[in-house]
Amino acid sequence: MEPISLLRKPVLVLNASYEPIHVCAARRALVLLFKGLAATEEAAAERVHSPTRSHPLPSVIRLLEYRRIPRQTRALSRKNILVRDHHTCQYCNKRFGAAELTLDHVIPRSREGSNSWENLVACCRRCNNRKGDRLPDEAGMKLKRRPKAFNLHTSRSLMRQLGTQQEGWKKYLFF
Repeated sequence: MEPISLLRKPVLVLNASYEPIHVCAARRALVLLFKGLAATEEAAAERVHSPTRSHPLPSVIRLLEYRRIPRQTRALSRKNILVRDHHTCQYCNKRFGAAELTLDHVIPRSREGSNSWENLVACCRRCNNRKGDRLPDEAGMKLKRRPKAFNLHTSRSLMRQLGTQQEGWKKYLFF
């Protein structure tokens, strides 16, 4: 694996209490380690090299001081809607790449629908065209699940989803 992609690998960040709080890139994790703010709990098989040192790539790090995590909110954005909906069309339930998905207003803007977490869903182009300027019931379509705001529970479920690919994360994510 080339060095640039190694530094982009996901790393699970635990609070000092071993509670999972975030997923960051390996590059950020290494910075936290070198600054003495975190310790490695699990290491990947890969190593990163500098001219004078070799360091195991972390897979799970733990902050050395407890951080109070405020109620987490995420900015309303296309990227965050796609992440919340797991890059899956909320009407036909098929997974797509980000470029193949659009955002759909469940209640169309022409009917006073808002730009909010509760009114925006990931939608493939085909389903978006089929739904048009109608409510899902009027178009004979049904939402996979009711949209809601991105919250701490959503973040934890995304960490669990990522953790299925990272064997070393499972014991920290309460499967």
